[in-house]
Amino acid sequence: MTIISTLSRMAPAVLLLWSALAGAEALTQELVVSRAAILYAGRLDKLTLDADPRFSERVRNIALPLIAQAGRDYPDTAHWAWEIHTTGDPEQNADCMAGGKILVSADYVGRLELSDAELAMLLAHEIEHAALRHNLKEYQQALLLDPRWAQRPYLELEHAVDHDTDLIDLLAATNYSQEQEADREGLLLAWRAGWPAARLATYFKKVARASDRPRRSKPDYPSPLQRWQAARELAGTLQKNYVQAPD
Repeated sequence: MTIISTLSRMAPAVLLLWSALAGAEALTQELVVSRAAILYAGRLDKLTLDADPRFSERVRNIALPLIAQAGRDYPDTAHWAWEIHTTGDPEQNADCMAGGKILVSADYVGRLELSDAELAMLLAHEIEHAALRHNLKEYQQALLLDPRWAQRPYLELEHAVDHDTDLIDLLAATNYSQEQEADREGLLLAWRAGWPAARLATYFKKVARASDRPRRSKPDYPSPLQRWQAARELAGTLQKNYVQAPD
């Protein structure tokens, strides 16, 4: 039995318990999205944004068709208030928060020397995290694994999934599978948007080359070489057995 199928049957009961015990907000995608918008705005306030117009235009030109494809694949995302910003901050990489809040670091893209296709793969991976509701599912899984969190406010749970070491350990397998899913579905999303699969997959090759421990897997993250191998195999299957995605 998969984690997701288990969640689909057990999550409603956990949410009712949470509301009964704590009088807290119902744990919904709408709540996760609204909080993500607040967190995103707070991050942006601390950064210099869109300072390189050429890089910002490049990111937008690649991201917008991916967002359009996501809207076809996941219709609820078509109604999101998407935002795309760039920064030169070397402490940032790239992510897409719930509700379509994208931030990309020019420093990260430059260090990996990403081609447009490879940048598309990076963006598609992050878009899939949001489209697949990974944040919501992570919170739901946290409540299943440790029901004591049902007695505490949502803001504490939100903070704990990134900072509470005990909860992070419990969620390691969930995060591991979510990374694999975002890799796989991100490659498929970008391929359906028109990018050649083999060119997308080389993003993972560059990630592996840039890693100081490319063979190391962590409890919550597959190794760079595992990701490269999986992407290469998927890309080979797409190119061999399917008609290329339209331009």
